[in-house]
Amino acid sequence: MKKSRASQGQSASQLISQRIAELGDWREETLRRMRKLIKQADPDVVEEWKWVKPKSPGTPVWSHDGIICTGESYKNAVKLTFAKGAFLKDPARLFNSSLDGNVRRAIDIHEGETVDASAFKTLVRQAVALNSLGKR
Repeated sequence: MKKSRASQGQSASQLISQRIAELGDWREETLRRMRKLIKQADPDVVEEWKWVKPKSPGTPVWSHDGIICTGESYKNAVKLTFAKGAFLKDPARLFNSSLDGNVRRAIDIHEGETVDASAFKTLVRQAVALNSLGKR
């Protein structure tokens, strides 16, 4: 029986790096770029690897006093889901998925698309500020 990656003693950051490298196509570069922007927006971000299941190796998660966003990859998109996205101001209209939910909002990035770095970092900073309010 094969051990899951999480049970092999790898850190969450190592698992995320491994997952990104496994993509091997445009999704690799996209998720790598978005990860870099998250870290630039919040140097104190915590990388986590959550929701490991028998049929799912797990999901990259970026947190600071709670979940900021997850980073999933699908055949046709990289999806960044903000846990409390419905409460964030999005004047650049980056959110283009999960718009009908009460709490979450997501950004689906397709091949050839780029996300405005400044607007994305603003969303990350807002998410951190919102999470920090809940900790007070």
